[in-house]
Amino acid sequence: MSARDQFLKAFGEAQREGRKHFLEEESDSLLLAYGIPVAASVLAKNADEAGMAASKLGFPVVEKIVSPDILHKSDVGGVKINITSEEEARAAFDQISSQVLRAVSKARIQGVLVQKMIKGGTETIVGGSRDPQFGPVVVFGLGGIFVEILKDVSFRVAPIDREEALDMIKEIRSAPILNGFRGTPAADKEALASVIVSVGRLMIENPEISSLDLNPVMALPSGAVTVDSRILIG
Repeated sequence: MSARDQFLKAFGEAQREGRKHFLEEESDSLLLAYGIPVAASVLAKNADEAGMAASKLGFPVVEKIVSPDILHKSDVGGVKINITSEEEARAAFDQISSQVLRAVSKARIQGVLVQKMIKGGTETIVGGSRDPQFGPVVVFGLGGIFVEILKDVSFRVAPIDREEALDMIKEIRSAPILNGFRGTPAADKEALASVIVSVGRLMIENPEISSLDLNPVMALPSGAVTVDSRILIG
């Protein structure tokens, strides 16, 4: 299946369900089709499956709600991090389900995504949006809470080549953090650049995407891995 076909499959399912966003497992499949690494994960439909998935992936893990009615998972108690045992994984499944239903009583819960927790590295963000004048635009900056607080980002109009992507990484004021800081290893900028280039391609080839956020993309000493993603469709 081509990357475009992978998108159309998920897009069709979202349309049938009346969603304006992809479920995270749909997003992960699409990102992988475009060569963008994502953290290993397994969909669990009950507490026992969550425990087995966590054990298979190796601890620690993260659990995230999977529901067509939930876009901002953390806002409704739909995320548990740093789970270190099968017992915790099973309990987290029940806790997440209960908390989400208290917040959104009619939410359709399909299960939880059990995801390998990525240790170390620096949180970055790679995003995409559509400008009325310029078309698909890609953004890069430090991720997590930093993107909102520091507003330290760089932009390019897609398509983007490797050199432009590396320039985007160098342009942010926080770039020295990615070079290694106070004993921490430098981030793999080539891997980050590859993600940026691929996001540009993804935005160009799939005009139905209105915006996307890969946040965070963990910039590691060797490689870069997407930990959380959000893809909105028009």
